[in-house]
Amino acid sequence: MIIRKLFKFENAHIVRGCTTQKCSKNIHGHSYKVEVLLESDYLDNGQMVYDFGLIKHNIKELIDAFDHAITLWSEDDKEYLDDMKKHSARWIELPVSPSAEQFARVFFVIIEQVLKNTIMSNGEQGVRLNSIIVHETDTGYAQAFASDAYNINMGDIDMRKICFSKDILSSWSDENLWNDLIFEKSIVNPKNL
Repeated sequence: MIIRKLFKFENAHIVRGCTTQKCSKNIHGHSYKVEVLLESDYLDNGQMVYDFGLIKHNIKELIDAFDHAITLWSEDDKEYLDDMKKHSARWIELPVSPSAEQFARVFFVIIEQVLKNTIMSNGEQGVRLNSIIVHETDTGYAQAFASDAYNINMGDIDMRKICFSKDILSSWSDENLWNDLIFEKSIVNPKNL
């Protein structure tokens, strides 16, 4: 069975090298929608694949990190990167360009790591990430599966190379969340929310 949870955030970026000049040469923003699709062959003690409340816990916090922020590509012009970091409190730097396709891959890698590190506490079994859908506009989206997220031909997404500004890190309920994910420390699901 597959369940799906929708999240929304506002974000700005430049997508260098794309065909559309407005996108490749200008900072612009989108009202993103991110769909997280989880699947399992089992149901938990509440007869759910995975409680939506749990999805709104760490997964939501990580997606919300992108809200009202600018997303940067680490390979962009150094002066541009430095200026954006200097003039914006909320920024994320990725090892890949912030296109809808790459956002879908990045979110897949991050959320899969959350699930991998999570100790389930309500009988959840075999919960895995089916895919991530990132809607950049009302009419355009990208969907990433595991085969896309880890496809080296599309660029390497090493979580250790994803950087969040101090403002974003300090806004999380657990400031160590990112380091815990990177160093594969266990995250225990709460028994009650």
